[in-house]
Amino acid sequence: MDYGNFQELPDLAVRSLGGSVVYANDESFAERENLITPGPARHDRALFGPKGKVYDGWETRRRREPGYDEAIVRLGAAGIVRGVVLDTAWFTGNYPPEASVEGLCADGHPSVDELLADDGWERLVPRSQVKGDTANDFAVSSRRRCTHVRLRIYPDGGVARLRVHGTALPDPRQLDAFGVVDLAALEHGGVVLDCSNRFYSAPNNLLMPGPTRSMGEGWETARRRDDGNDWVLVRLAGEAQVRIAELDTSHFLHNSPGWASLRGRSGPDGGWFELLERTPLRPDTRHRFLLPEGGGGRPPVSEVRLDIYPDGGMARLRLFGELTPAGRADLGNRWSAAQPSTDLNDTTPEGQR
Repeated sequence: MDYGNFQELPDLAVRSLGGSVVYANDESFAERENLITPGPARHDRALFGPKGKVYDGWETRRRREPGYDEAIVRLGAAGIVRGVVLDTAWFTGNYPPEASVEGLCADGHPSVDELLADDGWERLVPRSQVKGDTANDFAVSSRRRCTHVRLRIYPDGGVARLRVHGTALPDPRQLDAFGVVDLAALEHGGVVLDCSNRFYSAPNNLLMPGPTRSMGEGWETARRRDDGNDWVLVRLAGEAQVRIAELDTSHFLHNSPGWASLRGRSGPDGGWFELLERTPLRPDTRHRFLLPEGGGGRPPVSEVRLDIYPDGGMARLRLFGELTPAGRADLGNRWSAAQPSTDLNDTTPEGQR
């Protein structure tokens, strides 16, 4: 699908998806880990600490020699980067005037020294002008799979957040080894294609790993004042047989949907068919449903639509199953195209190579 706004895609670097800032050459004023904190940067004009003004971001010292400062982020979910947001919120007289971003596809779990020495870094965002107190956005044309990104700022300064938007591309051999897996999960390549309403929070929250800690980590719609209902459309990691659906309303007490249903189809032009009939939901509950096979067997699906009635909030949507042969072949082809050096006959899981 062609996303007109790449910022609607998940942030592959965010801490809540498993991202980590593994290196920074300098963090004299503010810690590097702030770069991938969920949510917008906060600011207290009166707050000072032993190192000076406290910023919710990454800030380096004033450089007195030629060069640049840099930080390396391991993505929470490796994948194809479609765009980067370099947010300099609250940095007005101390932001970097220029920045660049590079990507790397690394096997296993490389050390910082190995990352610094690797010559496979590819330019995602060329050295570009940056404005202060601004969410500077840059579209990315590379279709290479990235496991890490490197941010360089010229010559120094402060950055509040680094958002790396894209779609995850998992190692197909890992999904083979897992067997039955959540094929809607962001880390496995699931992504929200569209939804009816995102008034309170982003629908991709439904596909994040782990349980929610509050309503703010789920998807919640505005109150409907008509006869319709809200919905979200999810593309799975690939064509699959879905066996179990988990509809989680945890933390939604007086604003959970009253009912929900699921439909599926194979491909964007396929016909819709029912996976789960309209079913009552309970507040603050993790519901699990065995999906019926039907008289002719369970058809494969690549897209699933969740309808909630009439509106409300959901914490998580899990769709457990396994890829069909066609789905596995398509994922393998996408993997090969994004990482041409990969030998698909090598059955060693990515983390052990």
